[in-house]
Amino acid sequence: MTGFKCLAVPGPTNMPFEVRQAMDVALEDHRAPDFPDFTIPLLNDVKKIFRTETGHAIIFPGSGTGGWESAIANTLNAGDKVLTSSFGQFSWLWVDMCSRFGLDVHNVEVEWGRGVPLGAYREALEKDTNHEIKAVLVCHNETATGVTSSVKAVRELLDDLKHPALLFVDGVSSVGSLEFRMDDWGVDVAVSGSQKGFMLPTGLAIVGVSQKAMEQKKQATLPVCFFDFGDMIKMNAQGYFPYTPPVTLLRGLRASVDMLLDEGLDNVAHRHNRLAEGVRRAVTAWGLNNCAQEAQWHSDTVTAIKMNEGQDANAVIQTAYHDYKVSLGAGLSVLNGKVFRIGHLGWLNETMVLQALGGVELAMRKVGVAFEAGSGVGAAIDFYTETAASNKMAAE
Repeated sequence: MTGFKCLAVPGPTNMPFEVRQAMDVALEDHRAPDFPDFTIPLLNDVKKIFRTETGHAIIFPGSGTGGWESAIANTLNAGDKVLTSSFGQFSWLWVDMCSRFGLDVHNVEVEWGRGVPLGAYREALEKDTNHEIKAVLVCHNETATGVTSSVKAVRELLDDLKHPALLFVDGVSSVGSLEFRMDDWGVDVAVSGSQKGFMLPTGLAIVGVSQKAMEQKKQATLPVCFFDFGDMIKMNAQGYFPYTPPVTLLRGLRASVDMLLDEGLDNVAHRHNRLAEGVRRAVTAWGLNNCAQEAQWHSDTVTAIKMNEGQDANAVIQTAYHDYKVSLGAGLSVLNGKVFRIGHLGWLNETMVLQALGGVELAMRKVGVAFEAGSGVGAAIDFYTETAASNKMAAE
């Protein structure tokens, strides 16, 4: 079949030509005398994406999973109590990792389609008068269900109770796309990855680390080597890395960070919200439902779409891919066959979203899902045209 594939999964995302070109360079000497001229400004600018002035930006070869591990191994001890919640595949995987590290995990299981349970968190923290809970984990954006939770609300809860626990945030599918304010929200470790909002290939775990987390590291006894914050920060201060860095990816990161800062982080968040709302209106027009159960949970980077009774989401996914070259996200774990996911993050505009929606309509029509042809695409077009002026003002 001729033509380009349409990548509409929530990661990896579309890669801008500027990023590709930045990585199309000869391999470099990562110990060269002038290497710090490249790395030090890059690390300082990555801090701007996290919106931290007091913290550190640390870049490991790896993925978001490696970033999760770095947060645990650098700051905690075996047997430490952590407060977590699971409401999707990725929030659950971080909880599972905590258990594997021998932590005392107090996990709140939440119905998939909802977010961080603030009431349950408050109850657990209020009871913790001896401050045995050493870290609170928040999955900012649960990619499996298209649910976004309020990190700010968790910070306000900790502050209200004067609880000293560290605040860990999984920002893999939020940093660089959604509003994220590491300093303002008092985040101690923020984990992201290169293949989503940063618009790069998979291969970098990009982590924001607070001064408080670094102080806690002095008391941490879990084994850590490859993901050691201290080793990285010490070498980064000189412009180098403790082991061979993925320089080609760092060149791409330089380009992607420049693009994000040039657009402006507020504008980036506005663009994602607007594109996501078009998708949500399409879902409603099709007569389907968002997996996120309430508007407060709606994600601006991925929408998980629930099929009606008797409909097979996997049939839509397979048909979209094989017949129309559109890649959609599958339902994970308990949602397998029940939802398909449209990723709308990264290097994206209205027409790219409409291409994905059109591909979904073709696939649904072919597998016998009843809906009015063009209804979803039309609803998105109506919204994008109605909000075109406000989008222009936001960009300016």
